[in-house]
Amino acid sequence: MSISDVSVAADRRAPANVRAVDQETEAAPTAVRLTALLDGGRARYRSIEHPPEGRTDLASALRGHSVRQAAKCIVVRVSVTKKTSRYVLAVVPGDRKVDLERIRELWGARRAAFADRETAERLSRCVSGSIIPFSFDPALELVVDPSLLDHREMFFNAAELDRSLALDTRDYVRLANPALERIAQEEETRSDDAAG
Repeated sequence: MSISDVSVAADRRAPANVRAVDQETEAAPTAVRLTALLDGGRARYRSIEHPPEGRTDLASALRGHSVRQAAKCIVVRVSVTKKTSRYVLAVVPGDRKVDLERIRELWGARRAAFADRETAERLSRCVSGSIIPFSFDPALELVVDPSLLDHREMFFNAAELDRSLALDTRDYVRLANPALERIAQEEETRSDDAAG
């Protein structure tokens, strides 16, 4: 599926199950809305309490899993024209970087860059370091690199720096309804990788 048409269908941004949860919990904190969505959708997940941490690599170590299973969530500003911008929640494996050039190409845009912190926190409704791989804002389009889904479970901070979730990836795709595109930069082979 390509995102060459920047006019994304409304149900891509907000599937019916997300809209239903939104109506019930519109004013609730993001962590509460997320739990309501997962419970309402009968998702298989578990909660992990840990010391506050927002960096993907350090949070992965605290949670006890490979950083490749972590969902790194980055809000990207896509400048379609000089006067028109869209926002994308780009989700990649924790050991990879977001390929901004690829996002620019997918949206047929002039430019793609990381959103400023204030905008990212406003659209994601999370503090930086705890952004979840779900969008509860129709102005924030969700796109996920499919390599994140290679594992049975994915891990992410649950809109809080001291709480994470381990979520079944099939349930994630079913409930989040993300666009799936190769948006992670290619992995670089490093000489220290061979040493273990």
